[in-house]
This record gives sequence, C-alpha cells and structure tokens, in this order.
Amino acid sequence: MSEFKTWHNQTIAAKVVEALQKNHFTASYVNTKQEALDKLATLIPTDATVGIGGSWTIKEVGIDTLLEERGSTVFNHNKQGLSPEEALAMRRREMTCDVFLTGTNALTLKGELVNVDGAGNRVAAMIFGPKKVIVITGVNKIVTNLETAMDRIELFAAPINNKRLNRPNPCTVTGECMDCQGPTRICNVTTVMHKKPSATDVEIIIIGEELGF
Repeated sequence: MSEFKTWHNQTIAAKVVEALQKNHFTASYVNTKQEALDKLATLIPTDATVGIGGSWTIKEVGIDTLLEERGSTVFNHNKQGLSPEEALAMRRREMTCDVFLTGTNALTLKGELVNVDGAGNRVAAMIFGPKKVIVITGVNKIVTNLETAMDRIELFAAPINNKRLNRPNPCTVTGECMDCQGPTRICNVTTVMHKKPSATDVEIIIIGEELGF
C-alpha cells in the first residue's frame, strides 16, 4: 500500500474513532489485519464463549480459526456441515455468548454503524444479549453519512453477500439491489446504532485494509 493511502486511511479512521468514542463506543485503529488478530487474542479470554455473526471480515482476519485452535468454545452458525435446525440453534447460542464478533456493513464519519440483516440474529446480538460485542471492520466500510451507507449496502454488500450465499435473488444477476420480494431475500432488517446501546459493551476495531464486502 502506498504511503498516500496509508496516510488517508489513518487520517479518516482517526476522525471515525473520535466520533465513535463520542458516541460512547470503545474504538481503535490498527494498520493491518495481523495487528487486529493480535489485539483480539488479548481481548478475548480463552475460557470465554464466543459467537460469530455472518462476516467475511472475520474470516479474512482469521480470528475464528485462532479461537478454535486455542480451544475456545465457538458458536458459528456458518460452520460447514450444520443442518438448518443446528444452524438455527447455533444462532440462538450466539445471542447469549460472552463475546460476539461481527463486522459491519457500513460505518459513518459520525460514528454510526449501519447494518442490513436477513433473519436479524446478527444485528440483534450487536445490540443486546452478549456480554461484549466486538465489531471488526476495514476502512472500506467508512462512508460519509446514513444515505451513503445505504448506497454502499445496496450496491456492494447486499449483492455480493447474496452471491456468496448462493441466493437466487435478482441482485446476483444485476449486481445491485432490486428491492426483491421473494422468500430468499436477505435484506429484511435494517439497524442504525447511533450511540452505544446502554446495556451492551461494544468495541469497534478499524483496520487500515480493505476487508469484507
């Protein structure tokens, strides 16, 4: 990465970290996903139960693999081989874990987290249930405001996630949200976290790399 991109990432992220802290979140910036992985390893106790929301960023950082290798109890409804019933049960266990890990679809310059969900389990766990929530995001998720957050979700996050999940929705053909109405739609619940939820410890780690969708 060029020194100019590094400068820009650090400068914009510093503004967002300050905004998040004003909104009562714990927030920090690291340059690389390896730094994020090292930080997460110290933040999450070995004996903690850990839930993982559907997040490609989590997979790219590699914290799910690290947790399993060190013997932590991990609840991950995306784990290969689970039946639909088992995946649903896993989602419910994620709601009451010690630490919940997730990404975010967009993060505004005002320190707001914007997310669109299918079943609602991911955004629900971000708001209330787990003892601690850690949101991991690349700088590519930073947007100007709530309007551009939705633009980002409709043009990038939603179509790519539909493709990843192999959903037969129109956006997997057009490459952009078509506001579909079918039963396989994954854009059913939209949340905006303007401030930290009063009963939940939420920490955001911004990484100076492009991660996730």
